[in-house]
Amino acid sequence: MTKTTFPSKKKRIVIVGGGFGGVAAAKKLAKASVEVALIDRRNYHLFQPLLYQVATAALNPSEIASPIRKIFRNSKNVHVGLGEVECVDLAQKEIFIQGESLSFDYLILAAGATHSYFGNDGWAKDAPGLKSIEDATEIRRRILLAFEAAELEEEAEARRARLTFVIIGGGPTGCELAGAIAEVARHSLPEDFRRIDTKTSRIILMDGGDRLLRGFPEECSTSALRQLESLGVEVQLQKRVTKISDDGVNCGEEFFATNNTFWAAGVKASPLGESLGVPLDRAGRVLVENDLSIPGHPHVFVIGDQAAITDPETDKAVPGVAQGAIQSGAFVGSLIRKELESLNRNQSPPARDAFFYFDKGNLATLGRYKAVADALGMKFGGFPAWFIWAAVHILFLVNFRNKVAVAWTWAWTYLRSDRNARLIIGDNTIKLKQAPKLD
Repeated sequence: MTKTTFPSKKKRIVIVGGGFGGVAAAKKLAKASVEVALIDRRNYHLFQPLLYQVATAALNPSEIASPIRKIFRNSKNVHVGLGEVECVDLAQKEIFIQGESLSFDYLILAAGATHSYFGNDGWAKDAPGLKSIEDATEIRRRILLAFEAAELEEEAEARRARLTFVIIGGGPTGCELAGAIAEVARHSLPEDFRRIDTKTSRIILMDGGDRLLRGFPEECSTSALRQLESLGVEVQLQKRVTKISDDGVNCGEEFFATNNTFWAAGVKASPLGESLGVPLDRAGRVLVENDLSIPGHPHVFVIGDQAAITDPETDKAVPGVAQGAIQSGAFVGSLIRKELESLNRNQSPPARDAFFYFDKGNLATLGRYKAVADALGMKFGGFPAWFIWAAVHILFLVNFRNKVAVAWTWAWTYLRSDRNARLIIGDNTIKLKQAPKLD
């Protein structure tokens, strides 16, 4: 076992995760009189809310990702490291990365979340989720390959299964994905194929609850349902999936024949939290104190999707969305900075404040000029909600280049109904039940 060291004698803050929360915390600590080690298993910061646009060929991966080193190139006290953290030793104040240990004075865990199949992990092979660029390009491959296979398939039922897309989960990701696939089939592809009518594609959005977007007010759920149905999406509520295979989805005795199933129904926290030996909730999130530290370890914080945070003012759980991660990361970064500045002045650190979540509202897009919004005390849908959604997402992209690239790509896509990122990457093998006869 080797130990990673830094030459500086300054206090060391280790941040695990380069997502919204980790980057927000590091920015608060940048240029402070501390050493910051930001560790991630990817070398880039990913703007996850736009992953579904990569999955549906509207954007390229590089347009929603930015190298972490570039973000902090002018912050000389921030050291970026590539590696996957395996576990945390709270007693020794160390983390372990691929056989090496790294000590810390403060630790911020922001390792995020992954898919949850509710104990049915075997479904992942036939129903990929959407949490990474790899997931997005795999879903894109499957969507585009489905149309290519349908173009060649002679057997009618097999062709119909190729042109049926089932999305499981009626939250923001599921609704956005369903609406985008409908846009692809109805507007982007009809002119490109000769033997099939892509407009006849069947897009089914399933959810086990009695309405979509349960994190939104009921008026927004009703608006989302209406807008999705106007795109031709079939919304199937109160459907409990019991089996997923490569040829379809079972909901009890009901069977939906499809070769294209996508998962947007559940998440669980990074398994890194299990190494802490502290209480977790059912989703594997770490139960934290009001200051976001873990019980008994005031120098270890958990933020973002990895933490089970309750707002002390509302007594409600802080949702696992980007704004929650950004706010919690900025809060912890500021808290640590204030404490260390006090210690450097030989003063006692100030009493810690509790973290209060400021809910800026919720937005979800459903297709071109279609969206719902719950913001500033107002609930509305359609083009105004879509415009605000687009502006907010461009604003929160990390670098200027990405802002310009996404704005330009969206303008082209929505004016021309064209999606230039229609690249099938990976296995493009097509297995047909009945191949076309060649004259």
